[in-house]
Amino acid sequence: MTEDQIAVFFASSLRLAMPLVLAGAGEMVSERAGVLNMSLEGMMLTATFAGALGSWATGRPAVGLACGVAAALVVAFVQAVLSVTLRANQLVVGIGINILALGGTTFLYREIFGPLSREIIPGFTAWHVPLLGDLPVLGAAFFRQVGLVYVGLAGVVVIWLALEYTAFGLAIRAVGEDPRAADQAGIPVARVRYAGVLVAGAMAGLAGVFISVGDIHTFTEGMTNGQGYLALAAVIFGGWIGWRTLAACLLFGTATALQFQLPAMGIEIPTAGLIMLPYVLALLAVAGLTGRHRPPAALTIPYQRGG
Repeated sequence: MTEDQIAVFFASSLRLAMPLVLAGAGEMVSERAGVLNMSLEGMMLTATFAGALGSWATGRPAVGLACGVAAALVVAFVQAVLSVTLRANQLVVGIGINILALGGTTFLYREIFGPLSREIIPGFTAWHVPLLGDLPVLGAAFFRQVGLVYVGLAGVVVIWLALEYTAFGLAIRAVGEDPRAADQAGIPVARVRYAGVLVAGAMAGLAGVFISVGDIHTFTEGMTNGQGYLALAAVIFGGWIGWRTLAACLLFGTATALQFQLPAMGIEIPTAGLIMLPYVLALLAVAGLTGRHRPPAALTIPYQRGG
């Protein structure tokens, strides 16, 4: 591989991993609080569409970013109401939201843009980091990315530090492990779980906007293409630990980048196998073949005071 090919490969791996990094970091917070968001795919897809629509309507990517995050937060709030307040089955709620998001965004997309439209929308441009962007290989690979890439990496660090070293993180972990004991200690279980789900929604919103406004600069039906589920698998793969979840997301991104890099290098591998690779890795993670990790004890278990 030439230096240019290496730089392109690493840049593509990081770019393709970022939606997973953003969504996975937020989902880790929610799951550590005891709420599983199967609706992560729906949150991301809703944000992808809302971000594209906002950017297209105003010509300002920043407006699209705000619209996308707001839309994902609305979906997250619905998830929280159903799973925390009404104590509905979290898996059923998530699947229902995903189906609704797919149908709703497809309908609105066809009504607004037309069924065959590939409308190019204003998007964020790559930021050439002074000095670092001029480095050989590393500069092109890591320091000429869209600003949301750096926001995502910083967000993972902040979330990890918050979970491990702050009172909020302690409350999150306590609620996810033993909500009854946390309640007896004076921790508001419902509010903490709401906060966890809303953090997941905000990060999923950033992930969705990154896809449509930060990367591809358009919207297509079902644009997230299962990345929400991959982010869920990355959290499991990472054992609900920040740096491991980040590594899992980067691994999945690298596997996706191989779909484009290997054929460009003249290596003949069936395309279907390359497309399948990140999902195979995710399946191995969920099956526990990459190592056994204990999930939060109260994950998916509703809590009712005095119940």
